[in-house]
Amino acid sequence: MYRILKKRSLNPTVTEMWIEAPLVARKAKAGQFIILRVDGDGERIPLTVAETRPEDGAVRIIFQIVGATTFKLNEKHEGEYLADFAGPLGEATKLDGLHKVIVAGGGVGSAIALPVARALKEAGAEVVSVIGFRSKDLLILEDEFRAVSDRLIITTDDGSYGLHGNVTAPIKELLEKETFDRIITIGPLIMMKFVVAAAKPFGVPVTVSMNPVMIDGTGMCGGCRLTLHEEDGPVVRFACVDGPDFDGYKVDFDEAMSRNRMYMPFERRAYEETCNLFRKEA
Repeated sequence: MYRILKKRSLNPTVTEMWIEAPLVARKAKAGQFIILRVDGDGERIPLTVAETRPEDGAVRIIFQIVGATTFKLNEKHEGEYLADFAGPLGEATKLDGLHKVIVAGGGVGSAIALPVARALKEAGAEVVSVIGFRSKDLLILEDEFRAVSDRLIITTDDGSYGLHGNVTAPIKELLEKETFDRIITIGPLIMMKFVVAAAKPFGVPVTVSMNPVMIDGTGMCGGCRLTLHEEDGPVVRFACVDGPDFDGYKVDFDEAMSRNRMYMPFERRAYEETCNLFRKEA
């Protein structure tokens, strides 16, 4: 059993928790994730490790309340316990040799981008963070991003805070004026697809963090499979063991988005609205 040490709301739909999980806290690196169950009868869901405190065995997770399991998780209180908290899983984000990087996060994906930006900064890289939200009310982690970024650009779809629009416009402007070693982007599939498209004319490598449907987290179920277009033809990879990070130029985003619509019908309306916003501004 894994005790909830601390809980707080970051916005009306996003919650932060610190979980007592010493083994995970000692081993987890930026980009890795855990799989938890709220109780013995619950489903398994993956959540990225947002931060760790190895000294007291605490692991920070940030999640959006979008379905039955995250709703049940959000009803838990400090001092209560989770049934399972397995990890760290997946491959850590590769940061070696990077000196100047754009870290782009969209919505709750910004919570996954934050530990990457932090790790880059600790390694001595210049970090330009670009994070986007639907509105000011949904903004999270601004102060923490400022602390680990040389520059922070915030966008909102409705123009209520920061720049009006999505993350692709400021990324294009940055690439027109400066040279970067890499872009690391984490957020909705449609956002990552358009970040890759924006970067392609400049030849900047793009790492995307994929979060498809996942059950066991060990490559056995095949639910998180993705198609990558390699030089020798398409190949199948699994986000849980081969990722979650992949070369954005190789990912078949259209297939991934089609699978998400199939398995997550409750998110379909929000998904289509987000797609329309990006298409409109592309």
